[in-house]
Amino acid sequence: MRPSPSFARTSGFTLIELIVVMVLLAIMATSLTAFFLPAFGGYIGMRSRADLAGQADHALRRMVRDVQAAVPNSIRTPAASCFELVPTASGGRFRRGPDVVNDAAPGCSPAADCAAPLDVTRATGVFDVLSPLASTPTAGDWVVIDNQNPGDVYGGSNRAAVQSVATPDARFGRSRLTVASTQFPPGYDGGRFVVVPQAQAAVFYVCSGADGTLDANGNGRGTLYRAMNYGFNASYPSSCPSTSGAAVLATRVKSCRFVYDPNQGATQQSGFVSMQLELARNNEVASLLMGAHVRNVP
Repeated sequence: MRPSPSFARTSGFTLIELIVVMVLLAIMATSLTAFFLPAFGGYIGMRSRADLAGQADHALRRMVRDVQAAVPNSIRTPAASCFELVPTASGGRFRRGPDVVNDAAPGCSPAADCAAPLDVTRATGVFDVLSPLASTPTAGDWVVIDNQNPGDVYGGSNRAAVQSVATPDARFGRSRLTVASTQFPPGYDGGRFVVVPQAQAAVFYVCSGADGTLDANGNGRGTLYRAMNYGFNASYPSSCPSTSGAAVLATRVKSCRFVYDPNQGATQQSGFVSMQLELARNNEVASLLMGAHVRNVP
């Protein structure tokens, strides 16, 4: 008798099984998305805010360096969105009288065997520097002495252009500067002077277009600029200047505010500049506030 044929089941999934698997995978994907999407969005937002904070910090620290190295009493603030100052590159002490020990003769003129004092009672064209300089001045840089009022350095009554730099006999000083003949003001005790690089002269920080609102993409509308090498303007600025050709320090600026107090404390020996900067990108906002003291004693 012949055995009945056996019917083997074909391996694989049925349509119903595939549908069940697809439904389960969809449920799992939905659950994972609901769980991870907020966490991923939070990470992206935190990263964006950290990047904005880094940009704001970089810009503020650049301004702080200029404020701390500014010529005393040179900060001018025509508006809360901008301020002007005169940064320095170096400074030192000048010789205030003849060298009665090493001079070749009393009242001799500056030479290899005669010191070069800076006499504030008459015009001076050359003087000895008694202290080391952080950087050596070059022709065209400016020597500034005794800036008690903002208008002095901008108007030019207490600054003179450097013409040359030489090294005198070690008995007379570290450097010997030849400048445009100028009668400088008396100055404070100690005979201090500062050097302003001609390559930048006065500097203006301008926050333009930052009105506190965001554009359609959630970005700040303003830009922070650093303008320099435009020379010295004797008159006090009545408004923030044009930013044409100025260097960009920060973009997507939502708001900014600069406040200068020349009388920090009981005296005018130290001023204080408060600088607040708020950046916004894709509706993420980072706000930083920094302050810097400026020495207001010439």
